[in-house]
Amino acid sequence: MSQTVLLNFLTDVPEAAAIWSALTVLALVLLAVLVARPERDGAAEVDPDPVDVEAAHRADLARYADEVTVAAAGAAQTARRRREQWLAAQSEAAGAWTAYDEADAAARRLAGAGALPAPHTPHTPHEYAARERWLHHAAMTAHWRGDLTARQLADVLAHRNGWDPRRHPAEQEIVLARTIRDGRRAGWEATAERERLAWRDAELAAESARALAAEAYAAAVALRPVPTSRAPAATRVAVPAAVPGARWRPARVG
Repeated sequence: MSQTVLLNFLTDVPEAAAIWSALTVLALVLLAVLVARPERDGAAEVDPDPVDVEAAHRADLARYADEVTVAAAGAAQTARRRREQWLAAQSEAAGAWTAYDEADAAARRLAGAGALPAPHTPHTPHEYAARERWLHHAAMTAHWRGDLTARQLADVLAHRNGWDPRRHPAEQEIVLARTIRDGRRAGWEATAERERLAWRDAELAAESARALAAEAYAAAVALRPVPTSRAPAATRVAVPAAVPGARWRPARVG
């Protein structure tokens, strides 16, 4: 009996020792985890260095200032080009108006003279041939000056759309003057429309250049160093919304 008890004791003791050893190791591992976690949590909750945050902010602001400065320079160049185009269109429209005004005065002058009776000429084939030659020559001369289009000249030579070579040259001259006047008026209206569109484009380009210039100025102001005595090191300079006096727009000549 004593030998059996001793045998059981010798058999169970190593197993118990192994179990206790395993439990001890597990407890040590859990304790190490609990001790290490607060250190990691505490390290994650540390606030970032304000100096590093401000340096990153200023680096971003410097990149933005460079980009907006380049954009402002491009917008200013576009605004100058649009203004030059508008000035050219304005000059063209002024020339077209002068040409129309001259043609209108000539048509009125001939219309007044047309109130007088036309000179009497014999109605002979030779006379009609002379009238036709006069009309063709006058029409071709007007076409070379740019007063008649190729289609209008073709109508004259083909005697279409009211062009009758049998009329007296005085009457033909009045009709021709009115046709030239109407053509110049249409040309002036077309150039006036182009001038209006060029003015609108110049206005939009000038507004875009003004806005980008204001942004570039604001970015440059924000990059200026802030004196320590006036503001903390981490204080960010406010960006102004607009720049007084920065507006530039083309002036329409009367």
